[in-house]
Amino acid sequence: MDKQITSRLGFGLMRLPMIDGEIDMPQVMKMVDTALENGVNYFDTAYGYHDGKSETAIREALVKRYDHSKYFLATKLPFWKMECEEDVARLFNEQLEKTGADYFDYYLLHCLNKENFEKAINFKAIEYCEKMKAEGKIKK
Repeated sequence: MDKQITSRLGFGLMRLPMIDGEIDMPQVMKMVDTALENGVNYFDTAYGYHDGKSETAIREALVKRYDHSKYFLATKLPFWKMECEEDVARLFNEQLEKTGADYFDYYLLHCLNKENFEKAINFKAIEYCEKMKAEGKIKK
């Protein structure tokens, strides 16, 4: 079944099973398989989840194993890693590489408080996201 709309329930990759301090990838793969088999098609990760390993985990458990037409992938712009305008593009491209995705279905502004909102404005993050949307690298 190709994706049409996001499932009511999403799969978050903020807290994954661990073995000896590492993500238990065989278990995560089973969890992803079970989710997809049962109609869950929205997967949410972020740059900082699992000390930066969540985006890599989704690459292995989902992106490498399933056609993108079967799921929606969301991640988030990590404002705490930004010090200048160039960091927006650098981080976005790093996230594409870490996830192995050609595009993100949803790209969110992570932890958007007053300080991060000011960074979003000053570093032109919204304009960059709009540019990526025009290029097809962000869908929503």
